[in-house]
Amino acid sequence: MGVPPRERNRAWGRVAAGGAPSGGGTPSARASATALARHQRHDALHPGAWWLWALALGTAATRTTNPLLLALLVTVSAYVVITRRPHAPWSRSYGAFVKLALAVIVIRLLFTAFLGSPIPGTHTLVTLPEVPLPDWAQGIRLGGRVTAEGLAFALYDAMKLAALLICVGAANALANPSRLLKSLPGALYEMGVAVVVALTFAPNLIADVQRLRAARRLRGRPDRGVRGLLQVGLPVLEGALERSVALAAAMDARGYGRTARVPAPVRRTTAALTLGGLLGVCAGTYGLLTAAGGTYGIPVLVAGVAAAVAGLWLGGRRTVRTRYRPDRWDARAWLVTASGAAVAALLFLAAARDPAALRPGVVPLTAPTLPLWPAAAVLVGLLPAFVTPAPETSAPGTITPETPAPRTAVKEPS
Repeated sequence: MGVPPRERNRAWGRVAAGGAPSGGGTPSARASATALARHQRHDALHPGAWWLWALALGTAATRTTNPLLLALLVTVSAYVVITRRPHAPWSRSYGAFVKLALAVIVIRLLFTAFLGSPIPGTHTLVTLPEVPLPDWAQGIRLGGRVTAEGLAFALYDAMKLAALLICVGAANALANPSRLLKSLPGALYEMGVAVVVALTFAPNLIADVQRLRAARRLRGRPDRGVRGLLQVGLPVLEGALERSVALAAAMDARGYGRTARVPAPVRRTTAALTLGGLLGVCAGTYGLLTAAGGTYGIPVLVAGVAAAVAGLWLGGRRTVRTRYRPDRWDARAWLVTASGAAVAALLFLAAARDPAALRPGVVPLTAPTLPLWPAAAVLVGLLPAFVTPAPETSAPGTITPETPAPRTAVKEPS
């Protein structure tokens, strides 16, 4: 008669598990899996700390145009990314942000060379053929003299934007997007889903392109040039559409957009507090960034943050949502956030006390110098490379002689 399929599958499950029942494993295996999951949750740093650290470094980059300080900021963020980037598909987007930053610098220099620069210069590098323009296009030129002062000014300004992009890329490579979404307040849950989906678009696109190019190389087909790009683009678009449909189905199955019933006065109060708080944050930030608003900037900013937090707390009552295994904001998260905030605060102070060192002039053209104590302040941003746990050297699922594989796989919930 033979063995029934169900019994045969159970027998094979016992053999594959080394004699253990296939329905859940032995108590020791379950205990080891629970301990492994608890260890992973304990070692994982809160993703919000990575974003606050990276945004603080980006804020520090906006206070200077010194190319040496900007290069030091980029080096600090790159070192932390290299030493603390996990082995995950979404963490491979850092290289794309670096390439985008380099493209920004090149485009800015080309625009300055062909369209001219408002900075007067005396050191002419090359003279391009100038295209005559009509009278209504006064102030715009095509071609002409390309001066060293104009290119230096464009390079300094482009490096500031490039450093900001690289800092955002560091946050994308270090913070898990799904865990970041899980940590958002209830009032920002729907907005957070949209932002996380947008942030994961670039890593997923890069992973799809790399996978398809590797498959074409294995088949002996070209993966470079216009032809290879066109033949890779259609499968990437198809995969993006399939992923969007699956994401929409998953969001609908999990009750995305469901809200609770709250009284009308609470809704109006929530909207007023949130809108007023955001306006206060914008006005206070503008006051801090301008010289005329230095007196009212900090009080308006503090009042705006307080109103926004109160509005978010009240708005969270409308969202029916729970958290499974929430991430803890521990001492390491405070240290990581404090290191980035210290870099930003010290560069704000340096820009107020010695603006010439942080914003070197180009007329007359002089070589920039590295100010000592602002450079030491930037090095404080290296603290996350020493206080956070190192990522696993092997990919998930790899068995090494030092770490035996558990019998029960542990999957982190999304």
